Amino acid sequence: MLSDIEISQNAKMLPIKEVAAKIGIDEDYLEYYGKYKAKLSDEYLDKIKDNKDGKLILVTAINPTPAGEGKTTTSVGLGQAMSLIGKKAVVALREPSLGPCFGIKGGAAGGGYAQVVPMEDINLHFTGDFHAITSANNLLAAIIDNHIHQGNELGIDSRNISWKRCEDMNDRALRNIVVGLGKKSDGFVREDHFVITVASEIMAILCLASDMKDLKERLSRIVVGYNYKGKPVTAKDLNAVGAMAALLKDALKPNLVQTLENTPVLIHGGPFANIAHGCNSVRATKAAIKMADYAITEAGFGADLGAEKFLDIKCVLAGLKPDAVVLVATVRALKYNGLVPKSDLGEPNVEALKKGIVNLEKHIENLQKYNVPVVVTLNRFSSDTDEELNFVKEFCEARNCEFALSEVWEKGGEGGRELAAKVVETIEKKESHFAPIYDKNLPIKDKIEKIAKEIYGAGSVSYSTTALNQIKKLTELGFDKTPICMAKTQYSLSDNPNLLGRPDGFELTIREVYVSAGAGFVVALTGEIVTMPGLSKSPAAFRIDVSDEGVITGLF
Repeated sequence: MLSDIEISQNAKMLPIKEVAAKIGIDEDYLEYYGKYKAKLSDEYLDKIKDNKDGKLILVTAINPTPAGEGKTTTSVGLGQAMSLIGKKAVVALREPSLGPCFGIKGGAAGGGYAQVVPMEDINLHFTGDFHAITSANNLLAAIIDNHIHQGNELGIDSRNISWKRCEDMNDRALRNIVVGLGKKSDGFVREDHFVITVASEIMAILCLASDMKDLKERLSRIVVGYNYKGKPVTAKDLNAVGAMAALLKDALKPNLVQTLENTPVLIHGGPFANIAHGCNSVRATKAAIKMADYAITEAGFGADLGAEKFLDIKCVLAGLKPDAVVLVATVRALKYNGLVPKSDLGEPNVEALKKGIVNLEKHIENLQKYNVPVVVTLNRFSSDTDEELNFVKEFCEARNCEFALSEVWEKGGEGGRELAAKVVETIEKKESHFAPIYDKNLPIKDKIEKIAKEIYGAGSVSYSTTALNQIKKLTELGFDKTPICMAKTQYSLSDNPNLLGRPDGFELTIREVYVSAGAGFVVALTGEIVTMPGLSKSPAAFRIDVSDEGVITGLF
């Protein structure tokens, strides 16, 4: 059996201009990055803005487990299947981060015969978007420290600087550092911190900006810290906006690539869903809606994180309305939620499935609260029995939820025909009446508790003294009337990664709250979540290599 990277490297890719031509994009509107990658020009995005909107489909999943669910694989396979059944479809995904590529995942471009290509390019440097975001973030950090060194005209309190440096790599040693050591000319000594690039507010801003004007307005609102009087200091105050925008000029343009079956894919932006808002760019999603009859997008991690943020943040801020949600699960993952050891997941076990399916049940209930039709799909494994599959099907249908099997990993688009047909049928027969679960103008604590209780199943929410003080200050400064971006473990509905299934009535702990004023939301950190991941004892980087002929191995 071929590995994912071997399948990818054997793919018959079309020149990207031919992929573009299939959906009516003239070559003049492409900005090439080699033969198989291109950015869409601003002129093209302006040209299609008055096109009729296609249907928007969100792909999400249950909480991730070591057994695997295959959300990106399903998104890609569904796009391929839509093409096979004669529908004009475009897939819109996030760009992979180097952190998890070299850390846990080893790659994030789908899998099996439902992949986006060129896989190695996409997983590594791609078109340089993340490097541009990193540079813009760190330019602002450098300007802050230089401003203090040059006399500190704005009176920035060095003990109250909220802006952090970033890099797109898992490096726990950079979480807490000291800068400015050495001679007086080397800067002002202070504590500093790093976040991973996908947790940078610049990433969120790029992914929520509609155009260059909007990007610059958002950059100008970034709060970098506070002065000695407790007033916020912004990137605009530091005269940093123009230079940052110059670094992000090309990164603002969506990237066009293709699936193994040459279906068009827009890959753009990549905020994590456990520590950021977890969605690809608004520009890419809106372009996909204008380019095709069906736009298929995904949101990171489980529906309690990615889907909630897609629906309550991205859709609210960008004026998007999804027509259907596809919820991905596997029998293996549901049995894992039923506390079956990973080594035994291939064994038939309906009783464990009945115990673990409560995780899927909670996600179904959550998504239905948004008044959007839901289709559950199971990624089928050869070890799944008919009894297990039928149990899940009947369970979903009993909850007014559509159901379809998927075999896209093994069969590509052909294995997604049933899912594609079910999604089209659902959209045609069931109207979406999308509405967010909370009013963004509610007080900060009310919004946090709405998410905690309605989506996670918490019984109560506790706040550290620091968080309470921060909420009070943000409210006084007028930053309270925004959506909430929860930073929480992806492995559980709760803030404890070890609580599988459907935990209920637990206490959720908020330890820190801060504003991302440029992005337009307030971030609430729960439990032990960190914004700079670390590497494991045996990271994926150990298995990645390149041959003497330049062929990359080990990505998957």
